[in-house]
Amino acid sequence: MGSKVLDNEVTTVGGVLTDQQPLDFHTLGLAGCIDRLTSPLRQRGTVVRWDTPHWGVEIPADCASLLYQSAREMLSNAYKYSEASTLTVQLAAVDHGIRLVVADDGTGFDCELATCGRHHGYGLRLMSVAVHEAGGAVEISSSPGQGTSVSVTLPLD
Repeated sequence: MGSKVLDNEVTTVGGVLTDQQPLDFHTLGLAGCIDRLTSPLRQRGTVVRWDTPHWGVEIPADCASLLYQSAREMLSNAYKYSEASTLTVQLAAVDHGIRLVVADDGTGFDCELATCGRHHGYGLRLMSVAVHEAGGAVEISSSPGQGTSVSVTLPLD
């Protein structure tokens, strides 16, 4: 066998984590689909911790899809830039909604530059626009050397 195939079929395409499998929220659940995306980070030695206190909440497909895309953006950024040793993914029910938080102990960044610079944070900006259009909220907390925490909250009505 000449080429090495990732057993989990998650690859990095242009620095973006991409699952080659069709998304199957029904079988794997949202957490399972997001967890597959963390495998390149795990392979690199990042410890991935899960915190899912709410399971059993029904998440509509469009909502699950947006949370998945948001997770993909957050995890891709962590993979590309953070050099984190530990990353925590939290998926929790909140008042009338669902919140996804991805936090790491990596290099962090200057939030002002990342969201306002012309060539920076393009993915984060697109993610924010999509979340806001869905009636949700995005919070980004980071500073150089202090790690990064990004949370996306979507309404479930």
